[in-house]
Amino acid sequence: MKKAILIIQCPDQKGIVAEVSRFLYSYEGNILEVDQHVDEEMGMFFMRAAWELDSFSLKKDEIASRFKEEVGERFEMEFKLHFNFPKPRMAIFVSKLSHCLFDILGRHHAGQLDVDIPLVVSNHEDLRQIVEAFGITFHYIPITRDTRSSAEANQLALMKANKIDFVVLARYMQIISEEFITHFPNRIINIHHSFLPAFVGARPYHAAYERGVKIIGATAHYVTEELDAGPIIEQEVARVRHHNTVTELVQIGQDVEKVTLSKAIKYHIDRKVMAIKNKTVIFY
Repeated sequence: MKKAILIIQCPDQKGIVAEVSRFLYSYEGNILEVDQHVDEEMGMFFMRAAWELDSFSLKKDEIASRFKEEVGERFEMEFKLHFNFPKPRMAIFVSKLSHCLFDILGRHHAGQLDVDIPLVVSNHEDLRQIVEAFGITFHYIPITRDTRSSAEANQLALMKANKIDFVVLARYMQIISEEFITHFPNRIINIHHSFLPAFVGARPYHAAYERGVKIIGATAHYVTEELDAGPIIEQEVARVRHHNTVTELVQIGQDVEKVTLSKAIKYHIDRKVMAIKNKTVIFY
């Protein structure tokens, strides 16, 4: 089914939902989903509306301008219009850990993620066989302190050549530069263990084990210039017990990571995430 998705934010005021609904009804739109939220502290209204296009009497390229004239300007709206076709194009960045990559590729193969994956980029060769088994192109771009700038330039060239819409860091163990981020604002999704900043470093589960934690988790967020501090999209937790070994903690943590990341990807694909400053509104 072809559908349009309208994402709106504006000062909160009376009549917004009624006027948006009237606009869609007046052009024979069959509304599929409507969600709204009012942030009372900010005095802002947020809305997501999706409707069928087959019966809609406006042409695809007429919708935005007509909506602005009839509704948007009156309510001082900032809005974005999206369509579920063609599918968004996602690039995956990985290093050596395979759990998040396997989960994404498996869900994509099963039809759970309505997205195209033209390529996977890695700074190691370890996961090439996995990626190519799914019929996806694997690009090995090694990174050292001396080659970081040229490597990232190669990555950006690949993103442009493949018309990539957003990037997923599936346990990609390299810091993304500010320049790269500017090409994909709120369109780079990262996953990390929720121990940050309490358990920093390369062995967070070992540190958590030594502290005897009872809950572990993961956080999926958009990447910003401030490391691991971007708008949060999804978080999940799992309980652990005193008898769990560090190996078991790693396994439990990786299970949480992959589920959390895939949920965040799904929300992003479905246009259910609105990033407001350093927070998000998620239309579940």
